[in-house]
Amino acid sequence: MTSTARALALSAKNLNKRFGDFHVLKNLSLDIEQGSIHGIVGLNGSGKTTSLDCLLGLQSFDSGTVSILGFEPAALYQAKGDIVAIFDTPSLNPHLTVRQTLNHGLLLANTPARTAAEVESLLGIERFSNFKLKNLSLGNKRRVSIAHALLGKPQLILLDEPFNGLDAAGVDDVLALIKSLNENDGTTFLLSSHQLPYLELICSHIAVLHEGKIAVSDTIEHLLRGSKNVALVKTHERGKLLASLESIEVNYLHQDGDGFHHIELGTVEPAHLNQHLVSNSVPVSELHVQRASLTGLFRDITKVTQP
Repeated sequence: MTSTARALALSAKNLNKRFGDFHVLKNLSLDIEQGSIHGIVGLNGSGKTTSLDCLLGLQSFDSGTVSILGFEPAALYQAKGDIVAIFDTPSLNPHLTVRQTLNHGLLLANTPARTAAEVESLLGIERFSNFKLKNLSLGNKRRVSIAHALLGKPQLILLDEPFNGLDAAGVDDVLALIKSLNENDGTTFLLSSHQLPYLELICSHIAVLHEGKIAVSDTIEHLLRGSKNVALVKTHERGKLLASLESIEVNYLHQDGDGFHHIELGTVEPAHLNQHLVSNSVPVSELHVQRASLTGLFRDITKVTQP
């Protein structure tokens, strides 16, 4: 774990949740540091939605404890806008216009920090101000949901699948907004998503939920530090390849179904491996490098072998 822990925005300890005989959450524990951008990922059915529901008091849990900014789930209403959750399916009134929706949000906000016009500009939805939500695309409905949440100045924002329904420009906008709120306002984020490359771009921390419990949770930097780059080499001279690798500090892993030999590089640079193979007369027709990534880490933990 990280050596300089900060105060916690969220702490869950030993959460258990059953649906009949099915044990969904199994002693799940998760800490979210204040000021972090913490992603949570898991396979379908791993318990992500149930976890978020239990954290927010939308579902009861059988045992364990949860504290969010010092509040138990049943008392989150007392946070008065300091905690915001935006779910995968936008849940705002479809018959209101964007501006009506935001004005209603201002009435509910304890201490509004922004005007409706300001959050429309922040999310790039000014031109939809007089559109009813039912007439917007899913991506723009998501923008309105985020704009609604930002009328106040929340300390913690939980986003469920924040990139769904967004085009490339929309994803860039949301990533930039998350980064700006985190850096300028100190806003803490918990992002639940299947989009691992996007999480790797924006998150400081990652938790992998697997089979009902948190398998790992730490900074991305620390989690990937132990991961190795892997070279994929295609050659018809397997014997020569293996013989040449005995004199270089790499680890031969296996040959896949496409004929590529997987070689763990360690500290050896790909260019040095290629030069070494050429100097040892190994005929290489292709060489690719799989860099250490969140996707690779996730596959290793969950034993996923296919994209």
